[in-house]
Amino acid sequence: MFKSILLATDGSEHSLRAGEKAIALANCQKGSKIDIVYVIDGKHSKEDVLHHWGLNASDKRKQKLQLIEQKAKHDGIEYEIIFLHGEPGPTIVEYANTHEFDAVVIGSRGLNVFQEMVLGSVSHKVAKRVKCPVMIVK
Repeated sequence: MFKSILLATDGSEHSLRAGEKAIALANCQKGSKIDIVYVIDGKHSKEDVLHHWGLNASDKRKQKLQLIEQKAKHDGIEYEIIFLHGEPGPTIVEYANTHEFDAVVIGSRGLNVFQEMVLGSVSHKVAKRVKCPVMIVK
């Protein structure tokens, strides 16, 4: 049913819950795989460098995904972590539509709640434009 799952995450609380749901979906069918996608937005990566001067930004991103990675390992789920660059909504949509996924799982809100209210949420953009089923997790 759901052998190939895309989990879009940013390390937020909602995306961690989305990760749990993606793992639960993967557990329903033996041999399922999760692509854990983290989009690095150029605007925010510059802010990260300025606020965390001297720290490795990629280590910080990997740390945000560590909990999901541990849960996938614990459940014996095959996964791959993929870092993409660009605006989160369109980048996730493009990646999902150019690969053959059975489902996309995404949190209802990310790290930037103010931007979601003003510009429209990433999850809403993804749900409207992806060509496979999308699960939005609160």
